[in-house]
Amino acid sequence: MFPVNSTSSLSSTFLVTGIPGLEAIHIWISVPFTVLFFLTLMGNVTIIMVVWKEPTLHVPMYIFLAMLASSDLGLSLFTFPTMLRIFWQNVREVNVSACFTQMFFIHTFQIFESAIILTMAFDRYVAISRPLYYSSMLTNSVIARIGLAILVRTLALQVPLTVLLRRLCFCPSNELSHSYCLHPDIIKLSCSNIRINSIFGLFVALSTVGLDFLLILLSYVLILKIVLSIASHGGRLKALNTCVSHLCAVVLFFTPMICLSVLHRFGPKLPSHIYVLMANMHFLIPPVMNPIVYVVQTKQIRDKILKFFVQKIPGESKISFIS
Repeated sequence: MFPVNSTSSLSSTFLVTGIPGLEAIHIWISVPFTVLFFLTLMGNVTIIMVVWKEPTLHVPMYIFLAMLASSDLGLSLFTFPTMLRIFWQNVREVNVSACFTQMFFIHTFQIFESAIILTMAFDRYVAISRPLYYSSMLTNSVIARIGLAILVRTLALQVPLTVLLRRLCFCPSNELSHSYCLHPDIIKLSCSNIRINSIFGLFVALSTVGLDFLLILLSYVLILKIVLSIASHGGRLKALNTCVSHLCAVVLFFTPMICLSVLHRFGPKLPSHIYVLMANMHFLIPPVMNPIVYVVQTKQIRDKILKFFVQKIPGESKISFIS
């Protein structure tokens, strides 16, 4: 997708890394990662299919959930297979064009997911602060425009970020520190001046994930202010309960990334496999856990998934439930 001019690259391949120091047990490490991959596929595909098939779920909260599941699915498809290939076959070599393409999609889905989580925070704010106007404010056309705006913002930043890599020359020392291609990792291997790439990469990170996180915090400050103004204790608990699943998604997505950044800059020197495992948590755990959290916490999703699968069982389509 992003070809590299061979005359501008001293190294035509990169070497991705498994888990340093644990190479001897990679085949055993692959077992839980394989299970996580299949759970991710099953969970997110199920969420997307159920929301798509059930008209009663065609409301903002569940449409945004389906968008989050789509982002999680995309992120998994561009991270898990590379890791499993290392664990199973010890295949580490990736050509530069393939590496740039993987980097583009990983960061695209990462930024897209961050924006969706922010949008879901806005959705919770509107639902709690303006319950009577919720449906009229977040119509299908508004949701479509929000989705388009997220897509345009993501591509407007990610395409130049990837194109700027084409101007770089890469040294023979070509070993990446992760199991997949990430922008900060790639530019460290360049023999060229990376000042522009580094500044623009920082700008992209701060203007997307960084800004989204601050706006999410602001949303919850406003939500908490509204909840505390509710007279009844039961009403406050009910309002807060609608935010539990989303708060879990926020914690799952941002916590590993923040911890990794703090450790890199201020923490003690740790074994390299600790940093690799924490990076893997950021990219791999949210796609696995988000469907589980929403199914456990949201009765409507749980009931519709049960109905969806019961209807698929031959001879069971006439089963009915008394509520």
